[in-house]
Amino acid sequence: MKRIVDALIFCFLLLATLFASVDPAQAQDRVRIAWAGASPANSPIWVVQEKGFLKKQGLDAEVISITNSPTALQALLAGELDIIVTSVTTLVSSRLAGADIVMILGMVPTFVDHIITLSSITGVEQLKGKTGGVNRLGSTSDLGLRLALRRLGVDPDKDTKIISAGGNPERFAALSKGVVQFTIMPEPFVREAEKLGFKDFLDIGSLKIPFWWNGVLTREAVIKAKRPVVAKFARAMTEALHFLKTEKEPSKAIFSKNLRMTDPEGLERAYRAYSGVFPQAPYPTPDGVKTLLDDMAPRNPKAAAADPKTFVDMSFVQELEATGFIKQLYKK
Repeated sequence: MKRIVDALIFCFLLLATLFASVDPAQAQDRVRIAWAGASPANSPIWVVQEKGFLKKQGLDAEVISITNSPTALQALLAGELDIIVTSVTTLVSSRLAGADIVMILGMVPTFVDHIITLSSITGVEQLKGKTGGVNRLGSTSDLGLRLALRRLGVDPDKDTKIISAGGNPERFAALSKGVVQFTIMPEPFVREAEKLGFKDFLDIGSLKIPFWWNGVLTREAVIKAKRPVVAKFARAMTEALHFLKTEKEPSKAIFSKNLRMTDPEGLERAYRAYSGVFPQAPYPTPDGVKTLLDDMAPRNPKAAAADPKTFVDMSFVQELEATGFIKQLYKK
């Protein structure tokens, strides 16, 4: 009898030792996330990494930077990723093509770019007959510039010529050489443009055009299979938004690290531009989808017939509000 008791005690101690030796991270939920573009629009994902908000929510996260949104989308559709952080253009193009992509969080609800011009351009009428440069035709920057021009009473197709000019350095070069006379850029690059002698012609954000410049996308299949994991990610990102809106200097330090810039004024302007536009409750509202669908409708029958409500899932933010999570964050 004593041998049996001793054996049971030994087994119990062995099991206890084995459980105690397990790395706690192994018990966390695994999630694979990608983001594209070195812009302050992606700062919430930088914050969740830097401040450990993913681990705090019990997530063992693999977060990777991908050069462009189409590549991130392909990886999501292939099951290599669970979540991507990108713009509404990726959402709409993929869903219209039949993919089960949906936006669960809205990060940046409008255009945050500025129209940058040659210093000689001082009025809207002077944009007519000029050439504008965007990253590439069909991109978010292209759409933002065209929508802004229309709001100003300038027809981008009839009154101007829009060309692909490349990234920010290439667009600066195109302006300097006179290849283009205006372009579109976000902070902190607006500061760099002014230092080079160009004019900050218009803050497009002041036009309040509903548009999801940046949001969190996943697949309906992922939500069905891993809803608790997705919900934890939503909590982490919402806490990151709170951090960005309330912790100025630490946020600027994160901007500096990820943008690889040290100019104090540029960082201040970038922080001011984005902290003001980030929402407390990141509902992925349909109006930010409708703007793009309306623009595509004349050329795409599927876009004309699409219901913007089907492109978003607001249930995750609704749950965060219902539990008091967001309210508690801002009471601290």
